[in-house]
Order: sequence, then structure tokens, then C-alpha cells
Amino acid sequence: MIIRSLGKEKEFPEGTAVRDCLEALDAFPRGTLAALKGGLAVELNEPVTEGCELTPLTLEHEEGRRIYERSLRFVMLLALKHLFPYDQVRIEYSVGYGVFVRLPARNLHRQDIVKIENEMRRLIDLDLPFEKKRWTREDAIDYFAEEAQPDKVELLERRPLPYFTMYSVDGMWEYFYGAMAPSTGYVKVFTLFELRGGFVLQLPAGTDFDHAAPYLYRPKHLDIFNQSARWCDILGIRNVSDVSAMIDRHDLRNFIRVNEALHEAALSDIAEKISARYKHIVLVAGPSSSGKTTFAGRLAVHLQVQGHPARRISMDDFYYDRDAVAPGPDGEPDLESPEALDLDLMAEKIAALMDGETVQLPTFNFTTGRREYTSEPVSLRPDEVIILEGIHGLNPRVSSLFPAEEVYRVFVSALTCLNLDDHNRIRTTDVRLLRRVVRDHLFRGTMPEETLSRWPAVREGEEKWIFPYQENADSMFNTALHYELPVLKTYVYELLREIPDSSPNYLLARRLIKTLNYLPDLDRGVLTEVPPLSLLREFIGGCTLDEN
Repeated sequence: MIIRSLGKEKEFPEGTAVRDCLEALDAFPRGTLAALKGGLAVELNEPVTEGCELTPLTLEHEEGRRIYERSLRFVMLLALKHLFPYDQVRIEYSVGYGVFVRLPARNLHRQDIVKIENEMRRLIDLDLPFEKKRWTREDAIDYFAEEAQPDKVELLERRPLPYFTMYSVDGMWEYFYGAMAPSTGYVKVFTLFELRGGFVLQLPAGTDFDHAAPYLYRPKHLDIFNQSARWCDILGIRNVSDVSAMIDRHDLRNFIRVNEALHEAALSDIAEKISARYKHIVLVAGPSSSGKTTFAGRLAVHLQVQGHPARRISMDDFYYDRDAVAPGPDGEPDLESPEALDLDLMAEKIAALMDGETVQLPTFNFTTGRREYTSEPVSLRPDEVIILEGIHGLNPRVSSLFPAEEVYRVFVSALTCLNLDDHNRIRTTDVRLLRRVVRDHLFRGTMPEETLSRWPAVREGEEKWIFPYQENADSMFNTALHYELPVLKTYVYELLREIPDSSPNYLLARRLIKTLNYLPDLDRGVLTEVPPLSLLREFIGGCTLDEN
């Protein structure tokens, strides 16, 4: 059989391991964890049975980072099982380049964290292999029942697949929803940080394979995650099986109502703070598909309740004409950079409005890629607040354009605390991507493959231009709705399944499908319960904010 990799090819006997093929082809760069084969991630010790193309996966690749995290999480769980054999372990959410972990029944202290790290390093130094076996669904359920992991039992009971791939080290078996490194010795680089009764498991970042990323303490970001956890307690859910059970009981309609009421309460609180501080410019920022536009509209309603009418202005309307925007690394106009915005014009227009002048605001035509002046001139009413919404709202280059005493800054993002099970979280970036795929397909005429192709550049821009400034916010708002994944599934599941295995986005589509497979199908009649002002309506349609 002929194997190709990184522009080289060679003939190998059938059954040669992936690693042996890559090494013989001199296609095994430092930090290789697995390989991409036919749109899927394959493990290094997997035998190759037919000619193919193999692409090494390292930490520079998103799937490589996920494989590293899965394998390191296994080592961590094994260490915790050795040290605290009867304690529940819950992996909660992302914290920078790490994940927050806690033991719900135990507050961990510094000496505990040191013990956990030492035990992890001992297991890594032993370079123990990850044993891989195919188990029947019944055997997996029986095992997790004996191990007192009802979260996994409930999840696997809802999957119709007859077999599951299980992994073991030192007698502990786990199910991790994806490929693993060959052995514990592959995940040597990490560190632990004590945090709020638990700890952060910190991974390497980017191309630096030798050091764990520095931990950046972001208290406001953590507080909004804690709020999300409190909302989960109020709603009575932690994992997707809880949502499935709610759907089985026909309780989803009330669940939607309570979830939306929590959003209303949080919005009202922000509006009260803006009013109490006599702010006249509200900067709303957040990453792609966080729901900034609908948040701004709903905030305007709440500000009016406080006696302050509000005018919404989108920063997107101040884009330079597309042909005047400098290209990014991919050669396309870099719309993620603040340099794509005419900040001088924006400052001029806002200042004129604040001075009581009547001005004509631009509108950016995304079809033609040009700025237009077709709207009627506007002026501010007495006590009217400007809500200026855009991804760069918290960037000092934007906020410094306006008098500091007039500005209130809000960061919005979808920070779900809903997990697949206690050991496998649903990434907030995946939820935002699902939102974007649905919105782009329904309202922008963009096929899912194109949206998936653009996502890496979007994420790169967020890490560079958005997330570093989130702690500048005066308030944060979590746009996540704990019922939204089953709703999004009804719109996106079949679209993702249509992406062929020849597509460079097949791996990403498969990963999203895997998550959606654990969510029940939804009776579309329940969608009528989603309010017309819900943040979710920005993506599935039916929002009435701009209707008279």
C-alpha cells in the first residue's frame, strides 16, 4: 500500500502502524499526537490497512489540542481516583488555556493541589499505554453503574449505538468521545493552579510545546461562569441527560420560561446600573455569535423602563469599504481587526450626536462591501442613551474615543455550563459555532462548509482582539440558554451530515455531530415557546425587536 504525507510517499506492508509510516516518511514533527486520515483523526498505534494520505496532528491543530487535553484529563482523573477514590469529579469549563476542575463534596487546598500534580507526574513518568477496547453498550453501562457514575449511565442509555470505544490505564476505564495519545508520556507539559476550592488544569498554548500557558486570572469572567452554575442549580440541570429527561417529562416549555426569566432579571440589573451611574454611551462587545445585536436591543427596552430611551448603533456600519481593508494571513480582508473600522468617523459622528447635532449615520452594505448613506438623519432625544455594539467595544482604542465618565462597558458571550457528563464538557466555542452555522444558512445564504472554513480565522481574531479586553467590562452578560442545543439541533443536524468526508471541514463537522447525537430530537411545536425577544431568535429567526 502507498502512504503519502507532507509531500512524500512510500510503500508499506498492510497493517503498518500510523506512527511507523509517519516516521519512515520523515513526517513526524515534534509534538505529533495523532494523524488525520480521510477526514478523521487516527491514533498513532492504529494499523493502516489501505493506501491513504496521513497528516500529522500536533498542538498547532485544533484536533491535536483536543487530543492532548483528553489524554491529560485521563491522567488527572486517574490521579484523583488514587488520591480521593470516593469523590465525584466534575470538569466544569474553559479558563484560558485550561479547564476548571472541582470535587463537589470537597474544597481543595494548596497541599491537595501539590499532591494531585505530583501523582499526575508520576503516572506520566511511567509512560503507561492507553489501552483501547471496544465494549458493548450494555457492558459500558454496567461498568459505569458499578463505578457510581450515573451521569455516564444516563447518557449512554440514550445512545442507540451498540458499541463504544473505551480506554484504560491502570485498571480505570473511561469514555472520552474522541481519539487519544498512545500513552501518558505524551502529555508531560501542564501545570495546576488553585482556584475557588478547585483547580485549573493548564495546558500548553499554540506552538510552545515546552511550557504550560501562563494563567491569567479573570475574576469577572469567573463570576459570570459562577452565575451560569447558579442558573443550572435553579433550573435543575447539569448534563445533557437532565435536559433529555426534562423533554421526556414534557417540562421543556416551563424550562424555557424560567431560563428566559433569568435573562430578563440579569438584563434589568445591568440597565439599573447604567441608569444609576448616569452613563450616556454603552459599549457592547463580545465574540462572534454571542448575541450582541439582540442583547443591545433588549437592553434598550430595559433602559426605557428606567426612563432612558436608547439609540442602537452598530460598529459594523463603520467598516471601510471592503477593497480598502488590509488583508489578513489568508489573503482575505481582515474584518476581525479594529483597523478595518473607520474609528475617526465613528468618533466624529458620536461626538456630534452628543453635542445635540443632527447627523447622517452610515450603513454598511455587506452584499456590495461598501459603506452607504441612505438612512434618514438622526439626533438624540433628551436623556437618550447611545448603545454602540461591535466586537471591538472594549478595546481601549475604541473606548478611549469617548469621555470616560460617559461610558459603560458590557461584555456578552455564551458561557454554557452544560456538560455531556461530569468529565466531558460542551465547549462554549462549539455552541457559538452552531449558532453561527444556523444563522448564516438561514439569513446570509452561506452554506455550512463556508462558515466552518471561516471559523479558524474568526477564533484567531477573537483571541487577539476581543478576549484580552473582556475584563475591561463594567458588567458581563451570559447569553447562553440551557435549552438552546436541542433547538439548534433541529436546524443544523442534517446540514452538518451533508458535509462529505472529502471536505477539509469534515473533522469539525463530525465533532459537532457527535455532541448533537447525545441530544434528543425536539418536537418543533415547542419552538413556539421561545419568546420573540429571546437571544436565540437572533439565530433561528422570529425576533421582533425591529418590528413596529
